[in-house]
Amino acid sequence: MSETATALLNPRDYDARKFDPETQRLLRATIDWFESRGKRRLAEAYRDREFYADFLEFAGKEGLFATFLTPAADSAGDAEKRWDTSRIAALAEILGFYGLNYWYPFQVTVLGLGPVWQSGNAAARKRAAEALAEGGVGAFGLSEKEHGADIYSSDLVLTPDGEGGYRANGSKYYIGNGNCARTVSVFGRIEGVEGPEQYVFFYADSEHPNYHVVKNIVPSQMYVAEFRLDDYPVRAEDLLHTGPEAFSAALNTVNIGKFNLCFGGIGMATHSLYEAVTHAQNRILYGNPVTDFPHVRREFVEAYARLTGMKLFSDRAIDYFRSANQQDRRYLLYNPITKMKVTTEAQKVIGLVADVVAAKGFEADTYLAMAKNDIDGLPKLEGTVAVNLALIAKFMPAYLFAPQEYPAVPTRDDATDDDFLFRQGPARGLSKIRFHDWKPVYENAKHLPNVARFTEQATVLVRLLSEATPGEAQQKDLDFGLALTELFTLVVYGQLILEQAELTGVSDDVLDQLFAVLVQDFSVAAVDLHGKPSSTEKQQELALAGLRKPVVDDERFGRVWAVVRELSGAYEMNP
Repeated sequence: MSETATALLNPRDYDARKFDPETQRLLRATIDWFESRGKRRLAEAYRDREFYADFLEFAGKEGLFATFLTPAADSAGDAEKRWDTSRIAALAEILGFYGLNYWYPFQVTVLGLGPVWQSGNAAARKRAAEALAEGGVGAFGLSEKEHGADIYSSDLVLTPDGEGGYRANGSKYYIGNGNCARTVSVFGRIEGVEGPEQYVFFYADSEHPNYHVVKNIVPSQMYVAEFRLDDYPVRAEDLLHTGPEAFSAALNTVNIGKFNLCFGGIGMATHSLYEAVTHAQNRILYGNPVTDFPHVRREFVEAYARLTGMKLFSDRAIDYFRSANQQDRRYLLYNPITKMKVTTEAQKVIGLVADVVAAKGFEADTYLAMAKNDIDGLPKLEGTVAVNLALIAKFMPAYLFAPQEYPAVPTRDDATDDDFLFRQGPARGLSKIRFHDWKPVYENAKHLPNVARFTEQATVLVRLLSEATPGEAQQKDLDFGLALTELFTLVVYGQLILEQAELTGVSDDVLDQLFAVLVQDFSVAAVDLHGKPSSTEKQQELALAGLRKPVVDDERFGRVWAVVRELSGAYEMNP
């Protein structure tokens, strides 16, 4: 079977043929902009914390954000504009490949536009589309210094002005692009109103005189703003959402926006792997290439396997996003997994290759030095790992015990608008969402020893939940619940990996090596569950019953290592 199915992004021969010509042109233009700039300039701007104004200028000139982030309904007849999750993901991966600081302004523009495109306010939608067309960016004014993303406790208050509008007072914190966005979606509450009806989203502009940028709160190229509104006038035409609809718009925007975190992490991990393999293969220690050491080969093969899993899961999740409707909301489970699991996998990949290159990974002119410094931020954006695990847990009973038949979801790279994402409806009823049966795809791959072994572990998880069901107190014990959900997440992760492998023809060697990693990860998580203070004897017994050693196959490992070794010199950024 072909190894090209898991081919890594390589700017030298980037293949975007699945997309339409204008998308191909814009993706290639983005790569060429970074490559013409060169690695030295990339590193210099990073060290000097230079704001990415030149990138925003390029994106505006090319119409990059406007083309990729304007829904067809708001395109004013421009056939190239649509909200197409497949190509948005491709761009997010490219931007991550060149650095988190370039992925970030794209990501927060996605978030800033979310409440606008969900709004029925035609004037605001037109205003946002025009601002994008003029090269503008977006910002998502949700978080606050004292409350973080706790939107129940917003201190930004709108006071009626007696003329049908409001005056907004308060501040927002952690707001990317908050220094320059012409489209700032701001969440607040109306003074004197109680309950859900108090919430509001409105449209603000960073260039308004009553909008004050306080500071950049991070020491970075990124501008993560604190801004303050002083008697900021909010007119009827600025209101995006009010009442419960505003609350749902906040959560639904995060559903849309957080998905891009996984592709940023994939890009960062890919570039890091290229750089590390090339260095290690050409570094001679004690008369031998560094890659002759067995532990180095193990770390590289594990890094490659984990990166392959990241790509397979995330690419398959795109299909569920694009095929979603009110009767099929499975994407709401896969979404927090891309946010939590794929981004923590990116941390592991970069950690593995950094262990190999050691001191080299601290040098100022390396990509890896930047990636090491930035990668920990990804799992912490739009909610911590714990927040996303708690969300994932809501889906566990229906997923494992109440499967439902669905039509097969095809690969979705067609040039169509994903309009459902902006009419998701109320953000509730997650525990009622149903899923297709997870077992058949594992059964189809049971000829692979480590898939078979992982399937045994998944069966033990089902037994644990059936025979040693967590009691009422344990269900309220977040520490215990998070450990249990780690095991469940691995089962879902493996399912979509196998689905995508079937669709794309991943080699048995790579897939079996990947599941060797997942077998090991399940065992680690099972030991963690066993050690929780509230775990019962029966739960401890079943947790230990889930321990497995991956099936070892030296010949398979050698073939996968040969694939990894070929990455040496396959890509080096233009100096």
